[in-house]
Amino acid sequence: MEVFKGERLYLREINISDISDTVMAWFDDEELMKFYTSSKNKITKEKLLSSIEEGKKDGNLFTYGIFTNDANILIGTIKLGPIHFIHKTSDLVALIGDRNYLGKGLSVDAISLGNQLAFEKFNLRKLYGGMYESNIASIKAYTRAGWLVEGRLKGFYEVEGRNEDRILVGCFNPRYFSEEEINQIKENENRYFPIR
Repeated sequence: MEVFKGERLYLREINISDISDTVMAWFDDEELMKFYTSSKNKITKEKLLSSIEEGKKDGNLFTYGIFTNDANILIGTIKLGPIHFIHKTSDLVALIGDRNYLGKGLSVDAISLGNQLAFEKFNLRKLYGGMYESNIASIKAYTRAGWLVEGRLKGFYEVEGRNEDRILVGCFNPRYFSEEEINQIKENENRYFPIR
């Protein structure tokens, strides 16, 4: 089975047998799920397994486990997709679910491995995503993993009766984007979100 390995973590496609009660408990953790899905729909084991199986069958959505190198423990997931094969673009969503591994910079490592996976295995041109403006930890994790802030959608979310902006981020495969194009995006980042 193909593995994408970094210094502290590795990614491999998740198996049905990996989806334990411990993993499913991540999706019951309100604080972890606060920003994970904007639909606020409960993620059940049946829905998760169905999503993994359908994505593989359709060939456009893949779920990878984030594992520690030292203890071989599943601590989270990377979801790549849906992939738009004509334009070679995809969303990439990272979740560190095991609370014992939060706050250690492992999200940055996992997202960086996700970038590598998307660009090397799937030859994607661009990854994109969006997050709540108040989700500072995720914005910082993605930007530290090489993503750039490229926009803001005003009042995209409604949170407890108030409007909250969506911060748009992207990661650009240097095989398809020139250094000049990437630098132009970097120069505009602070217009949308002051991250540094």
